[in-house]
Amino acid sequence: MSWRETTLGEITDLKRGFDLPKSQRLQGDVPVYSSSGITGSNSTAAVEGPCVITGRYGTIGEVFFSGGPCWPLNTALYSTEFNGNNPRFVYYLLQTIPWQGYTTASAVPGVNRNHVNLCPVKIPDRATQDAIVEVLDSIVDKIALNNRLNDYLADFASTVFQNQASHIEERIALFDIADIKYGKGLAKNELVEDGYPVFGGNGQIGFYSKYLYEEPQILISCRGAASGKVLVSLPKSFITSNSLIIELKDRRYYEYLKQYFMLHQLYDYATGSAQPQITIDGLRHLTVPYPPFDLIKTLTNQLKAISDCIYSNDIENQALSRLRDTLLPKLMSGEIDVSKVDLTQLTNNHLAAC
Repeated sequence: MSWRETTLGEITDLKRGFDLPKSQRLQGDVPVYSSSGITGSNSTAAVEGPCVITGRYGTIGEVFFSGGPCWPLNTALYSTEFNGNNPRFVYYLLQTIPWQGYTTASAVPGVNRNHVNLCPVKIPDRATQDAIVEVLDSIVDKIALNNRLNDYLADFASTVFQNQASHIEERIALFDIADIKYGKGLAKNELVEDGYPVFGGNGQIGFYSKYLYEEPQILISCRGAASGKVLVSLPKSFITSNSLIIELKDRRYYEYLKQYFMLHQLYDYATGSAQPQITIDGLRHLTVPYPPFDLIKTLTNQLKAISDCIYSNDIENQALSRLRDTLLPKLMSGEIDVSKVDLTQLTNNHLAAC
C-alpha cells in the first residue's frame, strides 16, 4: 500500500454543469442534479456516468454520485474524468475537501473550480482505493437497503390500516381523546453532537442533552411551509415549538391514530400565506374515525409489529451512519489501514456497542 501527495485537479477535473430550465425539460428517467441533489428528470443526458457532482452555488459541500447518464445543472460542478482512479473513491474523497475554503466572498458564495482543483490531497494506489470503497460502500448499501425495506413496511402498514379501518363511520373529536400541546423553545446553539433526538417542524434537526417525552409522539408541524405535516418522534425525544404534540389520553390508541394521521396529513388546517401556521385552537373541530376497541386492539398488534421493524432498522441506520462518518476521514487519510479492517467484525461490534 502506497500513498502519494497530489492535487484534486490531477485526480479529477471538476467542470461547471449545464443550463436546463424547467420549461425545457422533457419527461424521462435521466436524473437532473442541482447543488442540493436530484431536483427532477429529463429525457436526455448531458453526460454519461459514472459522474460525481457537488455544489457550485447554493448548497456547498454536499457530494452526489451518479452511476449512469445524468444532467448536472449549472449550479453544480461535475466530473466524469477519474484518470485511472476509482470513481467511488473520488466521490468519497470529495466529501473530505474543506469546501468553505474555496468559496468566493460575494453576496452569493460560490466555489471557484480553478482554486479547488489546486486543493492538495493524498491518495493511495488503485488496489487500496478499491478496498476502501468496498468498506464504505458496504455500509452505505446496507443503509440504503434498510431505507428501502422501511418504505416497503410503511406501504404495508398503510394497506393493513386501509383494509381494516376504511369503513369506520363513527367519529369523535380529537380533543376528546387527546390534549394538544406546543413543544418547547430550543435555540440552535443549544444543540449538541450526541444526545437525545430533537424534532422540529420537519423532522429531526439534531440532538440535545435532555428529552421531553419517554415514548414516541405524533407531531404536527405548526410553523412555516411544512405546517400541517404529520410525523412521529423517536423514543426519548425533545420536541421544539415548531411542532404540536398530540398527547393521547389513552396510549392504546397510539398505533391506530399514528397510521391514520400519516395517511391524512393536516395541511388544510394551515392559515396565513406569508407565514403559514397551525394553532391549537384551529384544530378544535377536527374529528377522527372512532372504531370499536376490539378493532383497535387487532390493528395495534399488527401495526406495532411493523413499527418495531421500522424502528429497529432506523436504529441500525443511525449506528451505521456513525460508523461511516467515523471511518470515512480516517480511511481516506490513511490513518486507518484498510487491509486491517474486518468489516463484518467491525460492524457487528459497533452495532452491539450502540
